[in-house]
Amino acid sequence: MSERSSGRQIPVVVLAGFLGSGKTTLLNHLLHRSGGSRIGAVVNDFGAVEIDAMAVAGALGDSTVSLGNGCLCCAVDASELDEYLERLARPSAGIDVIVIEASGLAEPQELVRMVLASELPNIVYGGLVEVVDAAEFDETRAAHPGIDRHLSLADLVVVNKIDRVDDPDPVLKTVRDLVDRAAVVPATHGRVDPEFLFDCRPGEERIGQLSFDDLHRDGCEHDTHPHLHAGYDSLSFVSEQPLDPRRLIAFLDSRPAGLYRIKGYVDFGPYDLRNRYAVHAVGRFLRFYPEPWPAGAGRATQLVLIGTGLDTGALRAELDGCVSDGAPHADDEAGMWGVLRYVQEAEDPAA
Repeated sequence: MSERSSGRQIPVVVLAGFLGSGKTTLLNHLLHRSGGSRIGAVVNDFGAVEIDAMAVAGALGDSTVSLGNGCLCCAVDASELDEYLERLARPSAGIDVIVIEASGLAEPQELVRMVLASELPNIVYGGLVEVVDAAEFDETRAAHPGIDRHLSLADLVVVNKIDRVDDPDPVLKTVRDLVDRAAVVPATHGRVDPEFLFDCRPGEERIGQLSFDDLHRDGCEHDTHPHLHAGYDSLSFVSEQPLDPRRLIAFLDSRPAGLYRIKGYVDFGPYDLRNRYAVHAVGRFLRFYPEPWPAGAGRATQLVLIGTGLDTGALRAELDGCVSDGAPHADDEAGMWGVLRYVQEAEDPAA
C-alpha cells in the first residue's frame, strides 16, 4: 500500500520457501497481475531490477546478478542489501512495492532481520510469505525439520501445487497447525491474489514511460485461468463515525484465520484530529501508517477485508461494534497505545 505522493513508505515483502516450491512462479504471476503497481524485485541469485525495464528487455534472467552460493542471507549483510533496496526505492524508479525472492536454502528469519535493520527512511518491512509445495511437503519436512520454524514466522503461507495431490486437506491442516495465526492460502501455479500483499494500483501517474501492464494489456479479464477472486469473500466497511482505537485493536487481534487481507483508512476522530490511519494487514502482519487528512476530503473510515470462508455478517457486526460512542474520556490518554504499537516509528499522533 505504497503512495509516495503522500509520503508513504515502500513495503518490502520477503518471499521464501524450499527449493522447487514455486516462488519464482508466484513472483512471475505477481508481475503479470500487478494491477498497475510497479514491482521491484531482489531475486534468487541476488539482482536488483526495475520490473518495467525487465519487461521491455523481455528477459527476466538476464537482469539478475548471480552470487556463488545463491543464498541471500549468507551472501550479503544488511548494509549491502540497503544498496540494492535504495536503487529500487529511488523516486525516479517509480516502484510501489519490493519483493525479495529468497534462495530455496535461505534463512527467512535472517532476511526479515536484514529488512528490519534497513536504515532507508522510505523502506518498511511488508511481511514474510512462505511458499509450500503441497505434493512434496511431508518429504521435505522430514528431511528439513527447520521448515516448521520457518512457517511459524510467516505472515502468509501459500500452499502451492494443490492440484498435484488427491486430497489437499491434510496438508492444509498440518500447515495451519504449524503457523502462528498466519493466513494459509491454497494455490495452483502460484496464482494468488496480489491484493493479499499490496494494493494493485500505481502510487503515482505514469507519464512518458511504458509500464509492465501496458505490455500485457489483456490482464486477468481475458485469462484462460479461473478468475482469481472466484474463491474469495470480501467485505467493504464504511463508517462516517470515528472508530474507537481500543475496540478496533481488539477486533484485529482476534481476527479469524480465513481473513487474509485488510486494507484501507481509519478515522479515530478526537484521538487524532490531524491524521487518518492507513491500515495494512496480511495474515498476522499488521501496520498502521498515520498521514494528514487530504485537504477537502470527507472524514470517514473505509476498509476492505478479503479472505475465504468468512462470516461477513458477523465481521460487519464486529466492525459496527468498533464505532465510537462519543469523545474519549479525559483519563483515556492511553487509548491510542494499541494502535501505535503497529506504527513503525510511533510518535505522538497529536504532534
